[in-house]
Amino acid sequence: MTDATAPARRTALVLRHDSSIGLGNLGPTLEAHGYDVSTVDAPVTDVAALDPLAADLVVVLGGEEGAYETDRYPYLADELGLLRARIAAEAPVFGVCLGAQLLASALGARVYRGERKEVGWLEVSPTEAGVDSPVRHFAGVPTVQWHGDTFDLPEGVERLAGSPQYENQAYRRGDWLLAVQFHPEVTTEIHEDWLAAWGDELPGYGLSSERLRAERESFGAPAEAASAALLGEYLDGLEARVADAA
Repeated sequence: MTDATAPARRTALVLRHDSSIGLGNLGPTLEAHGYDVSTVDAPVTDVAALDPLAADLVVVLGGEEGAYETDRYPYLADELGLLRARIAAEAPVFGVCLGAQLLASALGARVYRGERKEVGWLEVSPTEAGVDSPVRHFAGVPTVQWHGDTFDLPEGVERLAGSPQYENQAYRRGDWLLAVQFHPEVTTEIHEDWLAAWGDELPGYGLSSERLRAERESFGAPAEAASAALLGEYLDGLEARVADAA
């Protein structure tokens, strides 16, 4: 028998582009907030067939693709269509790295290759708006950066954080759209997967796998705590939004 008093479970659709760039430590926070998580691999899924508004939340993860490479990766065009539909409906969406770039594109901004990759355990600095947002939890907390693309800030959003190399590190629209260029999802397993896959490029940035492992030892736990606080606060805001609308 179903307990009629039990709160309804929420649903989160996760769009993944690479099995090594997964939900990571964002997963437990979603589950703790009552979300049933469904992950689809965009490169092998008919994204156009998905109902863009079916899930309570869409999470768009990172990847090596460029948001502007829709001819090379046709599924990105379908993702952009899904994101535009959610934006039009002001339906909650959270983007990470490529996800933030896809959201910027869906909002009408330019996404493009940056001058130099931003790689390593680095800090982001919250803006004035950012100190009153979930991104504030990363103030003074190094987090993983591993990207070569960036984007212009879309119209109608608030810039929440920047870094010395890339000024657009996080933004939001209202209380329903949040996007971050950095990687709050990284766990030890993800970190090791990335070092195995892309560690050979680190010397070009004055880095090594050994150095990043040492920094992970120092910064990993605080970054995971900041990640849980960031996503948790965002999800709390979504719950309050639903309650206000009831």
